[in-house]
Amino acid sequence: MLWGSKVASVWEELKRRNVVRVAIAYAVVGWLILQVADVILNNVAAPAWAFQAILLLLAIGFPLTMVIAWVYELTPEGVRKEKDIDRSDSISHITGRKLDLIIIGVLAVAVAFLLVDKIYLSKVTTVPAGTLVSQRKSIAVLPFINLSDDPGNEYFSDGIAEEILNLLAKIPQLRVTSRSSAFSFKGQNLDVPTMAARLKVDHVLEGSVRKSGDQVRITAQLIDVGTDTHLWSETYDRKMENIFAIQDEISAAVVNALQVTLLREPPHAAETDPEAYALFLQGRHLAQFVNLSAGSLSRAETILKQALALDPGFASAWVELARVYLHQAMIFGIPSFEEGGELARDAVQRALQIDPRNGRALGVLAAVKGELEWDFEGAYETIRQALILDPGNAEIMQVAARAEYVLGRLDAAIDIYRKAMTLDPLSGHIGLAVVLHSAGRLDQAMDVLETAKSLNPGASVVNHWLALVQLAQGDAPAARETIELEPDEGWRLIGLPVIEYALGNIEASDAALAELIDKFGSSSALQIAEAYAYRGEIDNAFEWLDRAYDNRDPGMTNLLVTPLLANLHDDPRWEPLLDRMGLPH
Repeated sequence: MLWGSKVASVWEELKRRNVVRVAIAYAVVGWLILQVADVILNNVAAPAWAFQAILLLLAIGFPLTMVIAWVYELTPEGVRKEKDIDRSDSISHITGRKLDLIIIGVLAVAVAFLLVDKIYLSKVTTVPAGTLVSQRKSIAVLPFINLSDDPGNEYFSDGIAEEILNLLAKIPQLRVTSRSSAFSFKGQNLDVPTMAARLKVDHVLEGSVRKSGDQVRITAQLIDVGTDTHLWSETYDRKMENIFAIQDEISAAVVNALQVTLLREPPHAAETDPEAYALFLQGRHLAQFVNLSAGSLSRAETILKQALALDPGFASAWVELARVYLHQAMIFGIPSFEEGGELARDAVQRALQIDPRNGRALGVLAAVKGELEWDFEGAYETIRQALILDPGNAEIMQVAARAEYVLGRLDAAIDIYRKAMTLDPLSGHIGLAVVLHSAGRLDQAMDVLETAKSLNPGASVVNHWLALVQLAQGDAPAARETIELEPDEGWRLIGLPVIEYALGNIEASDAALAELIDKFGSSSALQIAEAYAYRGEIDNAFEWLDRAYDNRDPGMTNLLVTPLLANLHDDPRWEPLLDRMGLPH
């Protein structure tokens, strides 16, 4: 009873000093500020941290306001401490009525705002994500032509174009097609309108580079595809030491020609030693997926280390080296998964020490955490930070989609993949198709894979996934025909055991599985477990899952979402395995 009476006494005193009314007024006003800020910031393309900063300031202000309301009182003589005011002189009841009127007034404004938002603003802004993206000025930066006497300088001309692309991609008012899509037409004899139509852009930046010793000539021109006119063109003759200024000038000229109004300081190229920069471009060129092999990654590693020996503070080179380590471990198992993860983490941490706001570095770190360290929640949080810093980066968005996928959030993963493909329309099909397959949206998965195949008929992996989708649709004979079209031996062998088993060809399934184990057992333990699980050999499946776990096989990140392991879900060993992995049930 004594405790209850004290609580009642404190509550009455809070009401008498108007602390409760101030709290209500603060909450109502704060809510209205957030609603208005959300609409305004979205319409001026402000960064995500701007809204978060307002929210943080309001949160910090609340306890301070409560303390002030408790300690001070507003009187005709001004603000005075409550303890210095005689109760008979207090006008807190009058102040309370004023606060009531303020609360009612703000609530009326809030209701009016909600009505306007519902009736008018929602009609303006509630459109598909792709439509909002397309309303920005859109541009693709095509690979620059190498006009140097040495054909080996092609990495340099490509690299300059990519660096300009990266600068433009940091401008929120522009929708810039990612490198993988923009460079996919290289070597094809296509005209600009055709390429622009496939990339879904209104403008194209193209150019050429001639490099001789330390002298560089760069020519660039901006084309309006709709009118087939040159909006701007320029030729730059400079020394290598001025290469970064040229990139800034081209970026600024494009922004000016497109009549884009910047709301903040324009991005600038990070400067480094010219020789280190040339080595960086060469190493990055070797590490691109189009060139990817164990040998190309090894050469890229060596060259990037040479660049970093010249400039240890070159953040972009550290990021690229981290990506090399990540791909070496995940794709080729060289070095081991665990060692590769450690090397990649060390490299990306060096980059973040130099540039803590490097979105690409955080994207690589998220991939390391998720794929090699199995820190799924840590990966999720890191990728969230990366997207705040670099929201228009399709590569980071695909890592974000992957982070959602491994945690079983399939709808979110599909949504993010589709948004990433508005920025990178010729890439991301395989990732999206895999998620659609896991979600049971087989017809959609088939459509996406057919598009991927039409874009690159000889690409690896596409026929593997086409065959698995056909198998899931109940058409094992078609799946058998499709898997034979898969050009990559490893992916063909991964698909064959389950397809042959579905056809009732047990001996053929056994033979394919034995060959898979013999040739790829060290790097495909998860896929071998999938085959055994699909065939109903539960003990063998768990044996190979244990091997995959012990080897830190990145394939284990698919444990929760792969349909081929469905036969294991009722086994008592299944949930403990999910617990060991740190995955939700």
